[in-house]
Amino acid sequence: MANLVSVERASLALGTAQVLDAVSLGVGGGDRIGIVGRNGGGKTTLLRVLSGTRDVDTGRVARVGGLTVGVLTQDDGLDPAATVHETVIGDLPEHEWAASTRIRDVLTGLLGGLDAPAVGGMAAAVGPLSGGERRRVALAALLVSAPDLLLLDEPTNHLDVEGVAWLADHLVRQHARPDNAVVAITHDRWFLDAIATQTWEVDSGQVFAYEGGYAAYVLAKAERERMAGVIAERRDNLLRKELAWLRRGPPARTSKPKFRIDAANALIADEPPARDGVELMRFATTRLGKDVVDLIDARISVGDRVLLDHVTWRLAPGERTGIVGVNGAGKSTLLRAIAGDVALAAGKRKVGVTVRLAVLSQEVRELEKWADRRVIEAVEDVRAVVRFGAKELTASQLAQRLGFSGPRQQTRVGDLSGGERRRLQLTRLLMDEPNVLLLDEPTNDLDIETLTSLEDLLDGWAGTLIVVSHDRYLLERVCDRQVALLGDGRLRELPGGVEEYLRLRAASAGGPASTWDAGRSAAAAVAAAAVAADSSADGPGSLGAAGGGQTASASSATPAAPAVSPAQAREARKTMARVEKQLSRLADREEKLHAAMLTAATDHARVLVLNRELREIVDEREDLELQWLEAAEIIG
Repeated sequence: MANLVSVERASLALGTAQVLDAVSLGVGGGDRIGIVGRNGGGKTTLLRVLSGTRDVDTGRVARVGGLTVGVLTQDDGLDPAATVHETVIGDLPEHEWAASTRIRDVLTGLLGGLDAPAVGGMAAAVGPLSGGERRRVALAALLVSAPDLLLLDEPTNHLDVEGVAWLADHLVRQHARPDNAVVAITHDRWFLDAIATQTWEVDSGQVFAYEGGYAAYVLAKAERERMAGVIAERRDNLLRKELAWLRRGPPARTSKPKFRIDAANALIADEPPARDGVELMRFATTRLGKDVVDLIDARISVGDRVLLDHVTWRLAPGERTGIVGVNGAGKSTLLRAIAGDVALAAGKRKVGVTVRLAVLSQEVRELEKWADRRVIEAVEDVRAVVRFGAKELTASQLAQRLGFSGPRQQTRVGDLSGGERRRLQLTRLLMDEPNVLLLDEPTNDLDIETLTSLEDLLDGWAGTLIVVSHDRYLLERVCDRQVALLGDGRLRELPGGVEEYLRLRAASAGGPASTWDAGRSAAAAVAAAAVAADSSADGPGSLGAAGGGQTASASSATPAAPAVSPAQAREARKTMARVEKQLSRLADREEKLHAAMLTAATDHARVLVLNRELREIVDEREDLELQWLEAAEIIG
């Protein structure tokens, strides 16, 4: 497809930092591109260059004639005096927007429908809305306007799990045409995998392009480093560990789990599981004993509203549980009740004598008193050395693993960015050696590299972990099970994880499940639920409704999917074998084309012809890989 925006040898410096250094790239029609990289690395600046709001120092940026560009910034810039209706619908006649299924889909998905319960009604003024509500309104206005090129800066911020799933589904359905494209900066790895046909990594003034979403990015980057000899003898390499996690997970997590399979398997053949659950359980039990925190026949309320009623939850040593629910369901309040910061309206809270509890809240004001001190001083104030499982880390080593390099550790806390303050808050929390850790939206303001480092640290952390997050990837990665607040006064066990939560929410609303879920075959859904149920059955904690003596379970509410017949399975295996042969032939052709392009490097006309052939191979391979994935999901 023709490029909507072309960037040729663009360079841009901000102060002494070279943000872009002779970068060439293009956004083509039909592209859905995810941008990743460290905080402060230049992702937002690149988005501004693509939108035309920032000029480059040298080089050239070209856009096709008549291109309309829509940008979602982290500062919404909405008119506080305008109503939600005026902001989102504008001056469109009612017969036009009311008859548009696309516009009605946006209103329902982001604002809760024509009555807009998520923001207090379409007639509500924008000014009094919360930051999350304003974010939804700004995103809805942008999607309703339907520009040719959508540029989104952290679009999943302030969206709950359902909102993220809806947005991914909407972008895939509405922005797959040759006349439009999406470019999104995101740290949400599930969202990245769900939407991206390409991933760009911004690093040290360069932009590295990878085909596919987050799974493809991790694999390609690991292969690149392996081929360069960077990871030889480094068994604890984070990329290998992350790749091992991705490859061991359910097939639906990766958009292209079948390409370069031999290379991937060779890379992680001797990589151990991310966590040694037995060893961590032994450490946790030693540190905590049998009693952790129990909520017994508890009622939790805010004002006249009852969030949970007659709920019993006994946290166990080494338990790792994720909590999901819509915004306002009471997830943070539940976490504060476990911590003892919110009094129970009824029932009892019991705490083990050995418990050392720490809470990561969504506030970072606790760092204000350290504004004039250095980062390393703020960390060493807690403790000089910390133990993670069988390992000991100094304050400097822990800070470095969470993204504070040697020179950055000497920076004044007051000069840190929002993401760096969040990292420092986490570092100080972990230095205190808690054995019960409560994390409230820990992914806020953290880049993917820092998230990966945090997950690596938590893999070796022995204790009880409770996480509230809308980041599906993080919940699956660090937690062994999930529970949900569905607004019925109970905690609901989710044997099928977040996918089951979305099905339950869709069923309660009377609407269809998300396209991401519906796109999976019945056999794959059954297999994933079975695996999750096995994991849940082995979980260490207990969760129930004391009043009715019921264990929180969704299995009775979700009908079983039909089994796959032997004939369907045989046909799927034949399809996989056929596609694998075709992919092998395509790989041979691609290799020959690369060799021919190298030989004809000085013949620009010949290179263009060969490049067109290469693009055709790439498109054909994409179709074949989708066929392979569909067949693999049938087999399970």
